[in-house]
Amino acid sequence: QVQLVESGGGLVQAGGSLSVSCVASGRTLSNFAMGWFRQAPGKEREFVAAIDWSGRKTDYADSAKGRFTISRDNAKNAVYLQMNSLKPEDTAVLYCAAASESWRTPRTLNAYAYWGQGTQVTVSS
Repeated sequence: QVQLVESGGGLVQAGGSLSVSCVASGRTLSNFAMGWFRQAPGKEREFVAAIDWSGRKTDYADSAKGRFTISRDNAKNAVYLQMNSLKPEDTAVLYCAAASESWRTPRTLNAYAYWGQGTQVTVSS
């Protein structure tokens, strides 16, 4: 049993920064690779970033490279996404997810078995 809860979303002006968190309960996250995905209204859910169980491997969507940083703290059973230089097109619901492929950083939705409820990120122009 794994429950994931995102927090830290909100309203920010373009060019600003925001950090979102994902805290797990029920089982340690050290057994899982973790990913962040986002979904804008009327659009499909898309990959943003992923991190392997150790935190030594990361992967980013092209839209996130250079602006976003994914990190994890297994002692706190948490995963984070630091977002800088935010743009209006970053407006979306952000979801964290856990994948059983602990040594990899999968990009596909079906690789992730557990999902949080999402947190809203709104970037104003």
